[in-house]
Parts: sequence; structure tokens; C-alpha cells
Amino acid sequence: AIDEYKPLDATTNPSLILAAAQMPAYQELVDDAVAYGKKLGGSEEEQIKNACDKLFVLFGAEILKRIPGRVSTEVDARLSFDKEGMIQRARRLIDLYKEAGIGKDRILIKLSSTWEGIQAGKVLEAEYGIHCNMTLLFSFAQAVACAEAGVTLISPFVGRILDWYVANGDKKTYEASEDPGVKSVTKIYNYYKKFGYKTIVMGASFRNTGEIKALTGCDYLTISPKLLAELSKEYVKLTPTLSVKEAQACELEKIHLDEKAFRWHHNEDQMAVEKLSEGIRKFAADAIKLERMLKVDVISRCHLS
Repeated sequence: AIDEYKPLDATTNPSLILAAAQMPAYQELVDDAVAYGKKLGGSEEEQIKNACDKLFVLFGAEILKRIPGRVSTEVDARLSFDKEGMIQRARRLIDLYKEAGIGKDRILIKLSSTWEGIQAGKVLEAEYGIHCNMTLLFSFAQAVACAEAGVTLISPFVGRILDWYVANGDKKTYEASEDPGVKSVTKIYNYYKKFGYKTIVMGASFRNTGEIKALTGCDYLTISPKLLAELSKEYVKLTPTLSVKEAQACELEKIHLDEKAFRWHHNEDQMAVEKLSEGIRKFAADAIKLERMLKVDVISRCHLS
């Protein structure tokens, strides 16, 4: 898909890595990761953790051979409320990329947009020059805190916001301009541009091409191969719906969020609270499945040796 659509950047997450790791085409990467874990030694748990990190980096390195820009690699979602744990894991991933001959400028470290994750991103950016992509972002409070933390990029989830409103409300279909996810990203984009934040807004998690077209003009969009295929069949002129000029004319007030204010404002958004929690649980569950898969290989290698 990367070869066909030639994107600038690409992203991974635990669910995508789990799916890819089960494909015969990528068995060699799995074998290399397991061998790496074994080589470092330690307890079985440590070997599996090291094999997991190596596998994420091996997939990232393969992607980087095919794109000119950056790849996003995610820190284990089970660390979502552990600031120091996220910082250590992020630095470990960057070290593994360095061992593979890849500089940190080509990597975005993905962190959950919890308060702890956002503060970890702030430290990684300011103290280590490690670029961060804040994921599982659903609330305006999360977006404001990320901007104040000075992270490189945020990934507000358009489709998952729509999913929640469809599941929890009477309205089951939305025009693209009225889509709750589109409206959320539009507000975030306008806020960032009005107040001069450098953080990149990258709309993510789309359910249809209408959402994508309604966010024309956004800094970045991360789009699945399926939707890229649908877009490639359309021949229509797109006019940007988002622009810096219009954003600067918006009536938005600048706010500051310390930890207490962040937690309160985020908590007031039921959709965001539920979707953030659900997203962390799902990514964590897929990380566990991946570890179980690698554990089988680690044990079999033990027996063979």
C-alpha cells in the first residue's frame, strides 16, 4: 500500500503490528525480533519485552525504506499513566532505531494523551529532542494541554468520535460538515492557528472519505489504504475548508490548563473519557496478544538451544 500511494509519512500502532506479525510475509521480522530478545538474555519476561520493542522498530525501519518522511512508533499503552515509564520506553525505542542506523529526526514516538503521557511528551521534546505524536486524543482539553507541552504532533481521532455519537445518540448519520469528529478537529486546528502553536494537527481514524474532504487544509491527515483507494477514484476539485487566515478570525479564547483544570475539563467530556479509556484497553490487549505470540517463539527457541 505504501508503494502504491506513496505517502510522506506512515504510522503504526499495537493493533496494526499484531495483525502484520501474523502474516507469513513478515515472519522473518518476527524471527529477528525473537533472536534479539534471546541474545540480550535475562528473564523470559525481559526477553519478550525486548523482542516486542525490537519488532516495532523492525517494522518501522521497513516502512522508512519506502517513505521520505517519518514513521510513528507507539509506546506500550500499559504505561499510559506512568510518566517516567513512558520516557524510558521512548528513549529505548530511539536507541534501537539508532542501532539500526536511523536518526531520531525520522521517528515520532506515539504516546497516549493522558495527563502523564502529555507530560512525558513535554520532557522528551524539551530534554531529549525526541519528537512525539500524541495519540488517542478526543477532547479539546487534551489538545490544549498538548499544545502547551510543545509536542511535535497530535492525532485527534475523527472516526472514533463519530462512532461514540452514533452509538450513544438518536442520530445515526451525519453530513460531513456536521460530523462530531470533523467539528472537533476543526476547533482544535482553529485554536492552534489562532494562537500560533507550532504543534502539527494530524486528523486520524477516518470512517469515510466525507470526513477527510471536510478537513481539507488540515496540516496532516493519516488515511488508511482503503480510503486512499476510494479517494483515488474520485475526480473532484477540493477547496480547503480549514485555513490559517480563517482560524485567526475565529472567536476562540485562549485557555491555560494545569493538571487539575485538565482533569476537570477532560472529565466533563463523557465521549472523550470513554473513548480514551477504551482505546488504551484495546491497544493494551493487542500488546498482550503480541507478547503471547512472541512468547511461544521464545520458548521454542529455548528448547531448540
